[in-house]
Amino acid sequence: MSIVREAVVIAGRTVLHWRARPGVLVVQLLFPVMILLMMGGLFGGAVAGDTGDYFVYVLPGVLALNMLFGIEGTMAALASDATKTVTDRLRSLPISPGSVLLGRVLADLMTSVVELAALSLAGLALGWRWQNGIGPALAAYALLLAFRFAVLWAGVFLGLRAGSPEALAGVQILVWPVGFVSTVFLDPRTMPGWLGAAAELNPLSAVASTARELFTGTSTDGVGWGASHAVPYAIGCQVVLVAVFSVLGVRAYRALGT
Repeated sequence: MSIVREAVVIAGRTVLHWRARPGVLVVQLLFPVMILLMMGGLFGGAVAGDTGDYFVYVLPGVLALNMLFGIEGTMAALASDATKTVTDRLRSLPISPGSVLLGRVLADLMTSVVELAALSLAGLALGWRWQNGIGPALAAYALLLAFRFAVLWAGVFLGLRAGSPEALAGVQILVWPVGFVSTVFLDPRTMPGWLGAAAELNPLSAVASTARELFTGTSTDGVGWGASHAVPYAIGCQVVLVAVFSVLGVRAYRALGT
């Protein structure tokens, strides 16, 4: 339990820093809304014949995509802390390495709640509604936050391994192909067979498909194994990400400066 208490203190430190830079949080909130408006306007008529119908499909995908993109902020923050010797000061304190990293993850997870709320409000303004009741909708949001928690651990490891914001730039670029080679914006059946199958195997697609099912109450059709096993695949990928990258992250933190 001491690790949890220490992690909460570290998370509070991070949140206090955000209060001094509210502009960063504003950008984090507006960016996914901009993606929703842009992609909905560009693809809505062509894909669904009506932008309103397309928003029903695309909003759960954009919610999942935003959870993935949160990894970039975590990577950048840890790489910056290492450059400014913030990490060295934390390592000199008599606290567990796991609590330092968990604190960072919890702080970023708190911003995820605000981001989900802002994006959902934008969707409601555009005509989107959850059609399957409040219980499944809450389950969808819980799944999205669990996905964010899992990918944040990958961000922790990559940020620590990069060591500097400059070295991190190349790694951050790779997040975008992962985000767009998926079923976030388009039905995989509209893609070439091999690409649709590959997109469905993306864990992001499994999360987006499961969220759609929970919000709408209808199953999402696909072209392969990933679509028919979206729920266990989404949960399984999250468990693996946390199990692997939490261990690797702690090891990378301990190896700093050695």
